[in-house]
Amino acid sequence: MHSLFSDGELLPSELARRAANLNHEVIAITDHVDYSNVEQIPQIQKAIDDINANWNIKVVLGAEVTHVPTESIDGVAKKAKDLGAQIVVVHGETLNEPVIEGTNYAAVNSEYVDILGHPGLITYEEAQIAKENGIYLEISARSGHCLGNGHVANIASEVGNKLLVNTDTHSPDNLITFEKSYEIALGAGLSKKEAMAAIVDNPRELLKSKGIL
Repeated sequence: MHSLFSDGELLPSELARRAANLNHEVIAITDHVDYSNVEQIPQIQKAIDDINANWNIKVVLGAEVTHVPTESIDGVAKKAKDLGAQIVVVHGETLNEPVIEGTNYAAVNSEYVDILGHPGLITYEEAQIAKENGIYLEISARSGHCLGNGHVANIASEVGNKLLVNTDTHSPDNLITFEKSYEIALGAGLSKKEAMAAIVDNPRELLKSKGIL
């Protein structure tokens, strides 16, 4: 999710409140970063601490490395982790934006990246590297980014990648229910078992690996 600390419309507290109202247990706020603003990642930590101490929802500090030179992806991702980001996403080669070619490849080769978001027409080789490095691939609920969902699902089925359904929330109407997440997973071509893994098992596995659950 993105707050108004990048291009989102909501404060971290409002994101959390709206997500809690939809019965979500955990959300990650992964504002867009490059070298111009990566140092600002800790700015929302106090708000996150306040939410986690008082509400029945867990908020995780993260970052989404977005539209940076491929040579800089690893460095920005490392800086984000050093500044406290527990989940690092890379804005992949979505069909909806002019992301520079090679972004997917650079992302899956970084030890600091956890999720490759909206990877568009990801290649078999990139998917294999992602699997070897424990990087999850995104099935996107967001308009435009979702155009590649079917391809991502097909590649992941062949290679054995672990998938996550993400909202990429920027505005209130981007937040979705558990049921809608399941429908989006099925719409991408996943089986019922694969869909449940993408919205339940894999997110929990990732969070547990980070000591969050």
